[in-house]
Amino acid sequence: MSVDKPYLTGHYTPVTDEITATTLPVEGTLPPELTGRLIRNSHNPKPGITPTHWFKGSGMVHGVRLREGRAEWYRNRWVHTPALEGVPYMTERGPDLTASTAGTHVIEHAGRLLALCEANLPFELTADLETVGAYDFGGRLTSAMTAHPKEDPVTGELHFFASSPFPPYLIHHVASRDGQVLDSQEVPDASAALKHDFAITEHHVVFLEGSVTFDPAENSGIPYGWSDAQRSRIGVMPRGAGGAARIRWFEIDQGYGMHFANAYEDAYGRIVVEGPTVGRTGWRRSWNWWVGAPERGAEPNSGSRTKRWTVDLAAGRVKEEQIDDLTVEFPTINDAFTGREHRYQYALSFPDDLGIGNHTLVKYDRRDGTRQLLPFGNGQLPSEAVFVPAADASGSSGSSGSSEEDAGYLLTVVGDLNADASRLLVLDASDLSLPPVATVRLPRRVPAMIHGSWIPDAA
Repeated sequence: MSVDKPYLTGHYTPVTDEITATTLPVEGTLPPELTGRLIRNSHNPKPGITPTHWFKGSGMVHGVRLREGRAEWYRNRWVHTPALEGVPYMTERGPDLTASTAGTHVIEHAGRLLALCEANLPFELTADLETVGAYDFGGRLTSAMTAHPKEDPVTGELHFFASSPFPPYLIHHVASRDGQVLDSQEVPDASAALKHDFAITEHHVVFLEGSVTFDPAENSGIPYGWSDAQRSRIGVMPRGAGGAARIRWFEIDQGYGMHFANAYEDAYGRIVVEGPTVGRTGWRRSWNWWVGAPERGAEPNSGSRTKRWTVDLAAGRVKEEQIDDLTVEFPTINDAFTGREHRYQYALSFPDDLGIGNHTLVKYDRRDGTRQLLPFGNGQLPSEAVFVPAADASGSSGSSGSSEEDAGYLLTVVGDLNADASRLLVLDASDLSLPPVATVRLPRRVPAMIHGSWIPDAA
């Protein structure tokens, strides 16, 4: 493999095999209500393969099985899709939606474990992470599926979308609690702009079209690039049948947001959306890292900063503000507040060199405007923090004896280049200054990952 590609070196160096290890060593005490699986996903090309873009590497899932205070196993498996065996996405008959890397995210819905990549169909996995095959919702899904679906915590519905650089540019789908596709709507007036994530509120679906759009000249295999001519805007679509025809678009400042933290309707009926965004320099810097181009300078203030957009539907305008000065990504919340107003959100703060510097886990208190930082030290890279309510299985009031929104745990897999090892940390989400609740020593260094989920046994 080429040592020139940053996504094949350091924290991102792929592993070369699939293993299973049982009875993992635990320091501290694993809360018994943490009974389930933490499953994470990312790109891990097979030995001898150098993808032209980080996102083109084949997907590999890593899982840790916890049960009633024990760490029963760790295992990693490639998602065995046609793309893993070299089948191309584009064929003479058009795109092959099964030729997926399946390397961006992994979720559970209606009892199915799905590995996701936004350009393809999802791939179903077993509880032991073996590949079942492409899943099309019983033939009802004939488009790609976003890697960032949203499950409404009240209705149990799964909202997801298909985005394409060619018409139809955007299709919104809704599946029922039991996994049946209920509705699919083509969204009018959408453009070829790259749409990676989106958000829902109690009554609306929120899309973001930033300044990144289809670029036929891009030769990395991911045909998108920054365009000053592409309008940045937020689309607010009413949920329910016929909602797509009533979508309203609101122009915002030039930029691109890869991920949303959350969206909700405030007491005045306004739509509040938050997430990290970059400008032109920040996007190009990230893109050059993803494709392995040499120009990756650390220009001041070029990283992704958290923004808040407040969309006043009645007045027809948007208020846009930067709410923090840290370079952050991978925002998460207590998913019980998806689409509803939340107080706390979490993110990872990155050093300027995008490499092996000091990474920090951040907790924001949106009510009082404070933040709490947990630095990890040089050579330590935590994964996106997954929140697990302490009451998930036990019915208890939380890790700190509270029924607050942050009563629970943050799960993060920390890669350590100094020791060539990784560990799973269980942190008290109510106070990051406390020592870890538990540490699970993993049997190998786990490469830096993108997204993942906690799957309780009840699911």
